[in-house]
Amino acid sequence: MNDMLDSAAPLIGLLGLIGFAGLAGLRNRPDPARPGAGVRLMGLFGLTGLVGLWVPGAGAIGASGALGLWNHQDRRLARWGTAGLSAVLGLPYLVRWAMG
Repeated sequence: MNDMLDSAAPLIGLLGLIGFAGLAGLRNRPDPARPGAGVRLMGLFGLTGLVGLWVPGAGAIGASGALGLWNHQDRRLARWGTAGLSAVLGLPYLVRWAMG
C-alpha cells in the first residue's frame, strides 16, 4: 500500500493546482444573494496546497480552493467548483505524514 501511495504522490499532488480555479471567484464575484457564502469561504483552504511542498501528495488538499465556486451563477465556474472534491485524494498522504 505504501509503494502505491509513493508512486502516485507526484500526480496526486498536482491536483492541488485545481484550487487556483477558486481565484476566478475574485474576478467574477458570485451574486451575494445566492446561498452558500460559508462554502465559498472554503476557497481559502486552497492555500493548504502549500503543504505539498513538504508532504508529497498532500498538495492535492489545495484543490479544495475550487469549492469556493460550487454555487456560482456562471455554470462554467460552478463546474470547476465540483472539481474541488478531488481534495480528498490528498488526505491519506497527510494522515500518513501526521502518524509518522
